[in-house]
Amino acid sequence: MQTARAVSSATVVNLRDLGGIALGRDHRLRQGALLRSGQLSDFDPEHDMAVAALGIRTVVDLRTAEERRWAPDRLPPGARLFVADVLGDDPGVAPARLRALLCDPDGAAALLGGGRAEELFAQTYRRMVLSPGASAAYRAFLDTAADPRARPLLFHCATGKDRTGWAAALLLMTAGASRDVVRAEFLAVNRAVRAAFGPAVRNFLDAGGDPDIASAVVEARPRYLEAALDAMDERWGGLDGYLDNALRLPRAVADRLRADLAVPG
Repeated sequence: MQTARAVSSATVVNLRDLGGIALGRDHRLRQGALLRSGQLSDFDPEHDMAVAALGIRTVVDLRTAEERRWAPDRLPPGARLFVADVLGDDPGVAPARLRALLCDPDGAAALLGGGRAEELFAQTYRRMVLSPGASAAYRAFLDTAADPRARPLLFHCATGKDRTGWAAALLLMTAGASRDVVRAEFLAVNRAVRAAFGPAVRNFLDAGGDPDIASAVVEARPRYLEAALDAMDERWGGLDGYLDNALRLPRAVADRLRADLAVPG
């Protein structure tokens, strides 16, 4: 099953072009229109010409204000920044603190030890679906992605796996992808994320950190996505109810996404 194409970059973690992903039986997502990644704080346009050549017009930053303050994006030439803060009403949750947790084995153990790490991340995914603040952020993201003038568009959080993972899932489902396709793309980022966080994880383990905590916070796990999908189904009866009643996304926006992004394939 085809997942997003990794885009080679020397300074942007987990950069992927969603183009080519299957949208139903006969269509695929348009190439070069929508990309996902980790944060752009280390982007170097002078030495990363491959990214500059993508022609990015809009960068959607899903991170909290604190994350943006400590690691502000460096934008590709000609791109504008659009902030859609998913966790702004609860910035202390684990995805926003991933790097800090890996620098503090004792603090990580106190917060996430005893098997609590996976459960906390799963609950965070539910919150990304159920929180009004997160719903407003994801509506703004979809609204922006549906605007052809905003594309090519790059969306990201810190690592490109949690807030970005649900954003990609939501975008793909809205455009017509099956849940099996969404699950495959959600898990496909793990190799890049593990590589990016390899040194931090090794330091964490060398300092006595719990390997179960390290893997739970670094990996995109099936349970995390299922927690979000279950929350959507339980509260709103599926994608359409979620788009209509949680995100309050106009039907015309969803229709435009499908029409613009689906190409025969």
